[in-house]
Amino acid sequence: MTSAPLPDTETRGLLAMLPAGAKPYAMLARFDRPIGWWLLYWPCAYALALAGGLVTHWPLLAWMLLGAIAMRGAGCVYNDIVDRDLDAQVERTRGRPLASGAVSLKAAWAWLLALCLIGLAVLVQLNLVAALIAIGSLALVAAYPFMKRITWWPQAWLGLVFSWGALVAWAAVAGSVPLAGLLLYAGCVAWVIGYDTIYALQDVEDDALVGIRSSARALGAAVKPGVGLCYALTLGLWAAAIWTVRPDWLALAALLPVAAHLVWQVVSLRPSDPQDPLAKFRSNRNAGLLAFLAFATVGLAG
Repeated sequence: MTSAPLPDTETRGLLAMLPAGAKPYAMLARFDRPIGWWLLYWPCAYALALAGGLVTHWPLLAWMLLGAIAMRGAGCVYNDIVDRDLDAQVERTRGRPLASGAVSLKAAWAWLLALCLIGLAVLVQLNLVAALIAIGSLALVAAYPFMKRITWWPQAWLGLVFSWGALVAWAAVAGSVPLAGLLLYAGCVAWVIGYDTIYALQDVEDDALVGIRSSARALGAAVKPGVGLCYALTLGLWAAAIWTVRPDWLALAALLPVAAHLVWQVVSLRPSDPQDPLAKFRSNRNAGLLAFLAFATVGLAG
């Protein structure tokens, strides 16, 4: 017997202390689920570290964290605006503020604008090249909610979006994005595809009924080797990025802890249990920290 899927929104911790009128907006931006902004932030931190900017550009660590929180929130609001009808048909998402009617469509657009203004404050901290690259992500972000309707691999599109910060951060340090930055970005894309495929396992039955496509549905019984392949590509591309910066076998050893964590995710994954995929997905916050320590070690040693 499988467990019931966990609700998509939760009122707990600091969120429980908010005024009743503010809680739906916090949940609309997924402030109750910080894993999302951690996963958006890590590629930014990776690039800052591997490009050697942890000392020279350390304020960007804080600015990009603020940007990740605000823009992840903005992305969630926009996604819910587009998907409000579909969300109402899926058990895990029908309690979202727009789908449930707790927030009006007009108020959601206003909240989206406010979050984007915070993102604009972060944008002006960047050099021109990095700012232009950041602006270039807007088309990808705008198209993402529609990908699940037209392709079986919306997770690949999400990978392009969620990894974009690696390009922005590298350009913020170096003024351009060299091969190492591109390899780092590609590795992050593969990582996102892997962990978001795990996340999508929660909804495969409802998605099939509603007609939503996902990599989890596309892979079917082969989901574990599929995620394993994504993670293998992740580690290979990250290793290539490190090698490009510092061609030393000891430098590659810095990836061993995160490699062990990703192997654990795949080996212990229970696809038929909706709660286990969510736990494995959330564990990527820790995987992200292990990867950051690897890139920081190499970047500071250079």
